[in-house]
Amino acid sequence: MGKLEGKIAIVTGGGTGIGKGITKEFLSEGCTVIIAARDISRLDSVRKEYDLYRTKILSVKTDITKESDVVNLFSFVTNKFGRVDILVNNSGAFDGGVLEDITFEEWNRVISVNVTGMFLCTRQAFPIMKKQGGGRIINIGSIAAQRARHNSVPYTTSKHAVWGLTQSSALEGRDFGIAVSSIHPGNVAVERRYDGRSSTGRDEGPEPLIQPEEIGKTALLMATLPENSNMLEAIILPLKQDYLGRG
Repeated sequence: MGKLEGKIAIVTGGGTGIGKGITKEFLSEGCTVIIAARDISRLDSVRKEYDLYRTKILSVKTDITKESDVVNLFSFVTNKFGRVDILVNNSGAFDGGVLEDITFEEWNRVISVNVTGMFLCTRQAFPIMKKQGGGRIINIGSIAAQRARHNSVPYTTSKHAVWGLTQSSALEGRDFGIAVSSIHPGNVAVERRYDGRSSTGRDEGPEPLIQPEEIGKTALLMATLPENSNMLEAIILPLKQDYLGRG
């Protein structure tokens, strides 16, 4: 029997990268996973790839920056399963550039996805988890919340906000059995890095990378902790990545 057998999880941004890696780890431990993203073709691709778990994986097209889409996502899951045990807030946007060249639209896009979307999903999950007596929320942050890089004002600002949202919601949730955590990844081999550039668009040169499944294993560890404990935050990065002293 898997460690997450009988559990229901929602993973936003589940069609690619870290979200896909987390989905794989959860499925392998018996969890039923609902993956959500704007691109339904990517969600369908993940479902086909993980056909072994086809009875355990569902998808819902969702733009987390739209309140109505988030309400629809959680309504679908609760109507079908009656509960939400785990929420992984993973959807992310990565625009950057020289500060004075960043457009208002670029700024809003990053903040809307990374912060507002995460808030909307968390807000929707809280009453469900309170009613059922608890749950876990895992927010995907970034080491950018502690160590900024050049040309990353929208992204770095948003990830500082994610850490603030994590702490605030963990405080509000703890009396109701809701554990809220944040994973701060370093360099991960996701699709946006295949051109050799960082999320800022600046050429950082070759850098050590870890795989999305390694973030998935960290999320799995958080998700399978005893109900009376919470790993509030975890930093996971390549052993040789410049982190200390990089800012």
